[in-house]
Amino acid sequence: MRSLDDLLAEGVSGRRVLVRTDLNVPLDKQTRAITDDGRIRASLPTLQALRDAGARVVVAAHLGRPKGAPDPQYSLAPVAERLGELLGTRVPLAADVAGDDARARAGALADGDLLLLENVRFEAAETSKDGAERGELADRLAALADVYVDDAFGAVHRKHASVYDVAQRLPHVAGRLVAAELDVLTRLTTDPERPYVVVLGGSKVSDKLAVIEALLPKVDRLLVGGGMCFTFLAAQGHGVGRSLLEADQVDTCRRLLDEAGERIVLPVDVVVAPEFSADVETAVVPAEEIPEGQMGLDVGPRTVEAFGRELADARTVFWNGPMGVFELAPFQAGTRGVAEAVGAVDGLSVVGGGDSAAAVRVLGLDEAAYGHISTGGGASLEFLEGRELPGLAVLAD
Repeated sequence: MRSLDDLLAEGVSGRRVLVRTDLNVPLDKQTRAITDDGRIRASLPTLQALRDAGARVVVAAHLGRPKGAPDPQYSLAPVAERLGELLGTRVPLAADVAGDDARARAGALADGDLLLLENVRFEAAETSKDGAERGELADRLAALADVYVDDAFGAVHRKHASVYDVAQRLPHVAGRLVAAELDVLTRLTTDPERPYVVVLGGSKVSDKLAVIEALLPKVDRLLVGGGMCFTFLAAQGHGVGRSLLEADQVDTCRRLLDEAGERIVLPVDVVVAPEFSADVETAVVPAEEIPEGQMGLDVGPRTVEAFGRELADARTVFWNGPMGVFELAPFQAGTRGVAEAVGAVDGLSVVGGGDSAAAVRVLGLDEAAYGHISTGGGASLEFLEGRELPGLAVLAD
């Protein structure tokens, strides 16, 4: 796989470079203000290196899930403004993805200029399962540039026009973010330094089942929190009240517990409440004694201590998924405590993107405490599952 440094060594001054970035940031629903600009900041090393080298940079990205047509609530306008602030220059936004305005603006770029295309998912062909449809959009995108750089790790598990098909039409390299993500995840799967501990949270076992199956033979300990822990507790024969439960996964969890033995570590206490609310009355109960009518919404303080002990001697840690509903103050302590324990690890600590990365920033934790914070939750998990990611496979060609 060729890298950005390979491309820069060849020289990019005066050349138009199409960069697929992951600028899919969360927005406040009322104000459309960006609430977490982490992905924009992660795109800067590649974009700035190309600008400094005199490239004429055309940036493609998506935001949210529009239904294959222009939709003002998913416009990249707020992203263009924030990207410009971070780069210290005005970033113009094309009125379309790869239409007349994009072509005109791309053709008028000077050395070191940067243009942001409108949300690629405003084109239905971007996510089409029909290769010919995606190919037509990829042809138009490829016509905007001389070379392609994929720096959107959060999208490399998608067989989309701007990720997969356009790389077949232009000379292509991996951007700095993609290269960094690939390096770290390879370290997790190829002879990791031990003890190797994985912390998994989030709502559903079914979402994480494939990665659990893939990682269990490789890890020394697997710590399970979040909503998914209740299906494991049910598999041990405990009542879980009104907590999230995937009844169809109980037998699978029972099998995993039998196979892994003490290597799977479950919560010993949980924070419960009768409803999901920021001002509800809460209680901490033993994990095996959740009352009927109550739902578990966070791991408890004894679990934070127990998980901290399991992490204390770790040399490699991968964490994906919050320990509770961290968006609400009464249920933040579990995620905060475990996140701090992960950050204190003397070795490689990897935050696996998605809600975990969001939690680090929402809770005001020191990002520098972690060895790597991934920008791609789904892509990270699929890589660790051992699946081929289309966006990476095409770059390797």
